[in-house]
Amino acid sequence: MEVKICGLTRVEQAVAIARMGVTAVGIICVPSSPRYVAPAQQQELNHALADYPVWRVGVFAQSPIPEVIEIARTSGFNALQLHGEESPADCQYVREALPQVFLIKAMRVRDAGSLAAIAAYAPWVDRILLDAYDPQHLGGTGLAWDWQMLADQTPSLRWWLAGGVTPENCGAAVAQTQPDGIDVSSGVEVAPGVKDLPRVEQLLQRIQGH
Repeated sequence: MEVKICGLTRVEQAVAIARMGVTAVGIICVPSSPRYVAPAQQQELNHALADYPVWRVGVFAQSPIPEVIEIARTSGFNALQLHGEESPADCQYVREALPQVFLIKAMRVRDAGSLAAIAAYAPWVDRILLDAYDPQHLGGTGLAWDWQMLADQTPSLRWWLAGGVTPENCGAAVAQTQPDGIDVSSGVEVAPGVKDLPRVEQLLQRIQGH
């Protein structure tokens, strides 16, 4: 089971979480987010994590794609997550410009049509991340979506479950939805961008059996 801990802002916490053996860590590059990390700190986090076998994911939403590519090259990300309304063509552009970068496309699940749209991204991305739809926020809300929708439509490529996942419900969430991984941010926080390391450990312990 792949595990991404998203919204990291502190170097010492990022290193501690990488040492726990997570698959990926997320660094928010969206200025409007309470977990936003400025460019100099993005580089600092990436440098500190470079010795660990984790995907260092720069999370972007609604940014011009050439800008995303430039930041990926200069800040040291080895993975990118597009969390806005980026099209399959946008993902193709990133894939062709950065063929070695692990690419994640987040989809905010509003209805069955959201799941049906996944197939068009399959040629260009490595993972699909399914998050809760919120009209005011792009992510990190701590809200779950109706996982029952997956009973009728299973994503056609490897995918991660996001939105409202916590140490308390992660076992049930994985059992119900059968994802390839989970993405957790607010579920292991004491404040936006400040992680509760014991809760991260608890999450990983509970997920190991799945």
